[in-house]
Amino acid sequence: MLAEAQSVQDATGRFGGYRWRICGLLFWATTLNYIDRQVLGVLAPALGHALGWTQLDYGYIVAAFQVAYAIGLVAAGALIDKLGTRLGYALAIGLWSVAAMSHALARTVLAFAAARFMLGLGEAGNFPAAVKTVAEWFPRRERAFATGLFNAGSNVGALIAPFVVPIAVSLWGLRSGFLLTGVLSAAWLLTWLIVYRPPGQHRRLRAQELAYIVADGDAASARRPLRWRALLRHRQTWAFVAGKFLTDPVWWFLLFWLPKYLHHRYGLDLTSLALPLISIYAMADAGSIGGGWLAGRLMRAGWSLNAARKGAMLLCALAVVPVVWTSAVHELWAAVGLIGLAAAAHQGWSANLFTTVSDLYPSVEVASVVGLGGFAGAISGALVSTAVGLLLQATGSYALLFSIAGGLYLVALGVIQLLAPRWSPVPLAAA
Repeated sequence: MLAEAQSVQDATGRFGGYRWRICGLLFWATTLNYIDRQVLGVLAPALGHALGWTQLDYGYIVAAFQVAYAIGLVAAGALIDKLGTRLGYALAIGLWSVAAMSHALARTVLAFAAARFMLGLGEAGNFPAAVKTVAEWFPRRERAFATGLFNAGSNVGALIAPFVVPIAVSLWGLRSGFLLTGVLSAAWLLTWLIVYRPPGQHRRLRAQELAYIVADGDAASARRPLRWRALLRHRQTWAFVAGKFLTDPVWWFLLFWLPKYLHHRYGLDLTSLALPLISIYAMADAGSIGGGWLAGRLMRAGWSLNAARKGAMLLCALAVVPVVWTSAVHELWAAVGLIGLAAAAHQGWSANLFTTVSDLYPSVEVASVVGLGGFAGAISGALVSTAVGLLLQATGSYALLFSIAGGLYLVALGVIQLLAPRWSPVPLAAA
């Protein structure tokens, strides 16, 4: 990782570093995205007691977010490719800011589900817009590292939420966390509209850095019509879709059910949840950056793009396997270690899986492909959330869930290899 940082520093010194400021904006947007969605998970034990939710009620509320997220990803990916990143991102974060604050008005399961549905629609725009922005602002050799950096915001957001939300609740009441995060997202929106322009239109971007960015011949910000059918003709699209479908539910499970698991298994309350959750998501943060670094390091060592990307994903898939023993351990911090390792591995996997899209597709198609894969992952997550609610309602045991999670990444990598054994980029004319 030090070598990657040195390479970035050298390139920044020679060409300029404004692209990393843009990456910083993506990082903070992703951080806010995950703070907003994590508030419900942190407050779930307290809200469940206050409002009388069953495990199945909570499963339906989570599923409402994921169904909307799925719908939003397909629409957002295509819309962002059509409108461009500046306007597309602004529309997405504007919607999710309003939706986040609307949770404070909810009193029933149906009202919470409606608020989660609107939040899912808005938050769906984050990753298609961010991955497309990276494709526009970074040459191929830096994209996995840049993706890992902005994707680390998901863990920082999940890490901040269990620290900030209990403080807000103690000062201003149970629903204040929803209002606070919505206001922060609105502030980011204003900053984005003031600061952001595509690289070819940005007045603060030096000519040397622009030439470095477009050296791959794939940093165009042209807008394309909606062309899902054309994208689905390619095996590379189905490889990405399969990877998201099989592995995203594991992350959704950790994000939304982990506080409830720790409460159920170890009796942790709102304040005592903070340190274990922060530890898990801090590990996930390191995994996101490390996973992006690893593929770049392998390429610098002479590995092909195909071998480096899949080699990094294989290591991450193997690192998830020990989570199958989580339910068998009795010590809280042993469980935190196993879950944290799985979370770190997932985020390293995710950084590389997202980057496969910019490996294989022209930048003008990136958001659409990310949206299609995200749709598959969110639909899978919604189905799994409902199944988790039903299973826990019936058995009260998490053992089967952790066992399934441990093997899904190896299955997903096998499917990706079958569909795309060679990393062959899709030419612009064929995409």
